[in-house]
Amino acid sequence: MRSLPTRRIAAVALTAAASVVALAGPAFAHVTVNPGTASQGGYTAVDFRVPNESDTASTVKLEVNLPLDHPLASVRTLPMPGWTAVVEKSKLDKPIKVHGSDVNEAVSKITWTADAATKIAPGQFQEFRVSLGPLPTDADSMAFKALQTYDNGDVVRWIDESKEGQPEAAHPAPVLKLTKASGDDHHGAGASATASPAAGTHGDSSDHAAASDGDRKASDSTARTLGVVGIVVGVIGTAVGIAGLRRKSSGSAS
Repeated sequence: MRSLPTRRIAAVALTAAASVVALAGPAFAHVTVNPGTASQGGYTAVDFRVPNESDTASTVKLEVNLPLDHPLASVRTLPMPGWTAVVEKSKLDKPIKVHGSDVNEAVSKITWTADAATKIAPGQFQEFRVSLGPLPTDADSMAFKALQTYDNGDVVRWIDESKEGQPEAAHPAPVLKLTKASGDDHHGAGASATASPAAGTHGDSSDHAAASDGDRKASDSTARTLGVVGIVVGVIGTAVGIAGLRRKSSGSAS
């Protein structure tokens, strides 16, 4: 009978720990754009970060759809060993002006397919880098609907658009937030087309900025993970301590 409170305390501790992990888990599981912000009218390099959510299957394909309501004239992929990238273009209903010239088509989809020996295995993630521009000046965000395919045939559709004030969608589309360009932005709307960051060019300032932001986000994710682990350990430690005190008190009373 004396062990009943101890069992109850342990159960409460485990439940609390599971709740903390469950609440923290979704923050790391989505397909995301990194860095998550860029300047309107400029060029940027971003990574589509793809975590593998399955315990048994591996990711073998990623499809990213680019919004044609705000078409991008320059889209370039960074070569990745073991993956083949196919870029598809679509004709625009209305041409857009880019540096004084009409652009009649724009990239509408990029598909990365893994070679036979290359997959994103359980417990792993991969980043797919793309340079984009010029970014629209009349929008505050861009959503890139994505499809993630596993080698068992499962397809996860990251296409839901979250609405302000509403709970986050189950499978939110990756979103790039756009901010007003500052006076120091060297890749603004007035830059020439040749000024867009070339894929794989490490000397470009926008690539360095993207990499730095990506590192910061990775560090933030690591910090959140360590924080979750610390909370779980603290909850369990508290429960064990209380159980020990109860056993000690029971022993003294007898």
